[in-house]
Amino acid sequence: MTSLTEWANFYVIVGSSAGALIGLQFVVITLIANMPITRDLERASSAFATPTVVHFTSVLVLAAIICAPWHGITPAAAGWGVLGLVGLVYEIIVARRVGAQTAYTPQFEDLLFHLVLPSVAYATLAGSWYAVRMNLHGALFAVGAAALVLLLVGIHNAWDTVTYHIITHKGDQH
Repeated sequence: MTSLTEWANFYVIVGSSAGALIGLQFVVITLIANMPITRDLERASSAFATPTVVHFTSVLVLAAIICAPWHGITPAAAGWGVLGLVGLVYEIIVARRVGAQTAYTPQFEDLLFHLVLPSVAYATLAGSWYAVRMNLHGALFAVGAAALVLLLVGIHNAWDTVTYHIITHKGDQH
């Protein structure tokens, strides 16, 4: 499939980055695991840390879907469309978790990077599944943009999580 082959390098880079960042996320979580436990940490973790790994994993899965040797665009589009729909359902779960946890009061930036941008990226994947029939070139760019947004959101959220834990626990030491 020539259209997908042209995207192979992009998805090799984005997918391998996501895979490496998944591993790094586990290392960081292991390192901060010895810090004192704050109130409602379990629910806060499922609201803020777990989605980061899910976004990185979505990018890795998307890269695998795009790089698979399809004989047509339809199976690939169905794969990224289903990924987008599943991601939207997951974002509803994340929104509920963010609202239920009491360890941290989310700011605008948190809502933007944990709820709005991932939802837009997953909606773009789902919408591109339909749009691929009308504009293959545009749909592939939309899918690439969604992958990049999820990767950058994951990087931002991982950084935020680490700095939050370091600053919070350093402040507890005084």
